Amino acid sequence: MGDVVVRAGGRYADSGFVGTNGIHQYLQGIIQNVANGNIVTLNYSYSQINLSKMNITVTHIDGPCILLEINGFKIITDPTLDSAGKMYHHGFGSISRKTDNPVLNDSTLKNIDLILLSHHQHKDNFDNKGREFAKTVPLILTTKNGSKKLSNAVGLNNWESYAINTPKLKGLKITAIPAQHHPSWLPAFFAGKVIGFIIEYEGQEQGVIYISGDTVFFDEFNEIAKRFKIDIGIFHVGSAQFPYLSGKGRYTMNSNDLIKAVEVLKPNKVIPIHHKGWSHFKEKEDVMKNNLSNNELTKEKTIFLSSGKPEKL
Repeated sequence: MGDVVVRAGGRYADSGFVGTNGIHQYLQGIIQNVANGNIVTLNYSYSQINLSKMNITVTHIDGPCILLEINGFKIITDPTLDSAGKMYHHGFGSISRKTDNPVLNDSTLKNIDLILLSHHQHKDNFDNKGREFAKTVPLILTTKNGSKKLSNAVGLNNWESYAINTPKLKGLKITAIPAQHHPSWLPAFFAGKVIGFIIEYEGQEQGVIYISGDTVFFDEFNEIAKRFKIDIGIFHVGSAQFPYLSGKGRYTMNSNDLIKAVEVLKPNKVIPIHHKGWSHFKEKEDVMKNNLSNNELTKEKTIFLSSGKPEKL
């Protein structure tokens, strides 16, 4: 048998990175040549490697709280870790009860690299145990007001970006995205400032990751669609309402609003979260699932997470 010469070309030649997209047919020819005693040169260039196939896993923990793992980089969103049963005051007379427990194991919250906190002022997005946990994480990205309350936080204005240098995820950048956490006829201060997030990194051929934060459907979705191609959209829904304060005014989207958002943003995948676990959510989960599962825009795109169960994307 002849010698086999392996020359791995391109950007990941020294890193041990091996692309898998279309490589099986390529290797079949190599094996046949080796079997025939031929000298074979492998020159698998950077352009032939599918960088978009990052290992992405999302695990729902509680309400708006998910663990998002991208190539080993671990992100927690809106940490809510209190047990069910208590009543909470969210401000301006809004009161609700937590009805679900977080679902996690001993390793879920270990070695977290980043918290994305859409806002700090409401307990259904940042509760007591969530605040204690947040002190253990090296970096929190949140609103400007939120950063004043947290020593390890950086505050972002709408459309402001923050670059994170990590060997786990090259070119990682987080951008703050506008959100409107109140009915249009109420002033913004009633609920306070909220942001969503865009997650970008090298190799996102299918688009970016978008996390809406607590928001209603509003005009800024059109601007988001102009600026970003979205692959994975993670949306806070549930139709949050406080009828004794503001009638049927919604503070987050219901499933019909989400369908409108999908029509504008055109994500490849749709993941609804923050739609149960609190008494102020007024759209029942089965209604939401039925609407999204039967709508032409969302029925093939929507992923319903099971709490505590990792979902590979």
